[in-house]
Amino acid sequence: MRSQSLVMEKSLLHPFAFIYQLIQWLLSNLFSPNPPKPGAKLGRPKIAIIGAGLTGVSAASHCVGHGFDVQIFEAGPRKQLGGIWSRVNNTSGLQIHSIMYRFHPSVTWSGGYPNRQQIVSQITELWKRYGLESKTKFDTHVEKVYKDEKGCWIINDPSNGRFDGIIAAVGTCGDAKMPHIPGMDKFKGEIYHSSDLTGKEAKGKNMIIIGGGASAVEALEFAAHEAAEKTYILARSDKWIIPRNPVVNILLSFNIFGGETPFSWIPETMLRKFFYRDLQDLAPSDKGLFTGTPMVNSDVMDKIREGKAEWLRGDIKGFTEEGVKFNLRSKGVPAGGPGREKIIKGDIVVMATGFDRPTLNFLPEDSFVDPYSPPNWYLQTFPPQHVSVCANNCTYVNAIGSVGNWHIGIYTRILLMFLSDPLTRPQTFWMERWIDMTRFVKRFAPTGAFDFFTYLELIWWFTFCIAINPFRWKWAFFVFFGIGHALPKSVVNAEDRIRNGLGVKMGSNYDVGKSF
Repeated sequence: MRSQSLVMEKSLLHPFAFIYQLIQWLLSNLFSPNPPKPGAKLGRPKIAIIGAGLTGVSAASHCVGHGFDVQIFEAGPRKQLGGIWSRVNNTSGLQIHSIMYRFHPSVTWSGGYPNRQQIVSQITELWKRYGLESKTKFDTHVEKVYKDEKGCWIINDPSNGRFDGIIAAVGTCGDAKMPHIPGMDKFKGEIYHSSDLTGKEAKGKNMIIIGGGASAVEALEFAAHEAAEKTYILARSDKWIIPRNPVVNILLSFNIFGGETPFSWIPETMLRKFFYRDLQDLAPSDKGLFTGTPMVNSDVMDKIREGKAEWLRGDIKGFTEEGVKFNLRSKGVPAGGPGREKIIKGDIVVMATGFDRPTLNFLPEDSFVDPYSPPNWYLQTFPPQHVSVCANNCTYVNAIGSVGNWHIGIYTRILLMFLSDPLTRPQTFWMERWIDMTRFVKRFAPTGAFDFFTYLELIWWFTFCIAINPFRWKWAFFVFFGIGHALPKSVVNAEDRIRNGLGVKMGSNYDVGKSF
């Protein structure tokens, strides 16, 4: 209560902050499902949620808030509640504005760019608010899921219970990738992974960052916080960088085509002219903006202009005692091409080499049959062979938008709709046809149809999913806003009574599609 009072007091002194807090209060009161009362008996379908990160906790809170029972299985210990955010540096923070990171309607941010501790705090509060402590099994590694003779899902073995649906929420960031580079043992300085910088000292030191993606941003935040003398970013290829500006970020995510178009030159030109300005040499010339996930960071440009950082394009040749041997390439020269070798001297080397992608191998083998293997699934998250499985936030490759926004709840409620109403549940044949249609529509995209998407394209997928099937229309407000679950459920019950009276049986297997 004290923290909420401080937030409100601060907001009243700053009009824009007050408006933001008011918007968040309205969103919470309008769209947050009510937490179940202590000891309340939740009904079926029962959902198994694999992963207790941001997505898993958010999905579970939506399920129990709408009266569906859940069990969360987390491979790590209690301290890893929050997923990747529980394991990154204390200096790490959100690069996009928090208005694009509303992973649950009840989340209340005190500012535009929360840090790691604030994000983990919001996840933990959500976990407790919806009574998920008693529904979470930590240190439980899921090795396999399979169906019993009645069509219920088993997680590892029957002792963990039986479930009607599965939400795989393992994310995209697993163990830290720490590749071996020749000569690392010769380097006299210190070598760390970009996620292992908490407590390290860099003041007055020269830092070398190997890698140019999101992990490099994390290392840059640490370098700035610790007042490093100079930072060198050694990138194998050019990568689009976009400003830390919510208006720009939202506008870019409004490309409904989900890829490069004949008009992509317009935002690319504007970024070069107004954001890169005198640093246009750093902008990619061989790939468009809508082909990969861009870096969201304005500080790197400022640091380069101030002489506090250098962005170098080239190839790592190995370590020396003093630093890194680097083949510096000119713009347009491909990776591994000719260049000029030089020694980049440094006191600390940070391996911004990212994370291994967590495996989905625990899912049934028929979920991975080409040409319908991830990310080529229905709505990118539902394997065509198993409509009762939703791989929420763990199949995407590249995107412009946000991994921690409203779509988590929408995907979860689509699954709840499929489980609650047999006539909304698509058959394998029609799920595969939607995938084929999306591939056809995006056949000219430089990436695969599902290898890159934008947030507005994602909303289009959801809209098409509901609009194409009249039996789903009654669920529209529930799917998009979490409103009105009781009404469509009562209609389904009435339909069931009519079918039973006519002797028509819909079956009890939640994994079998009944409609298109």
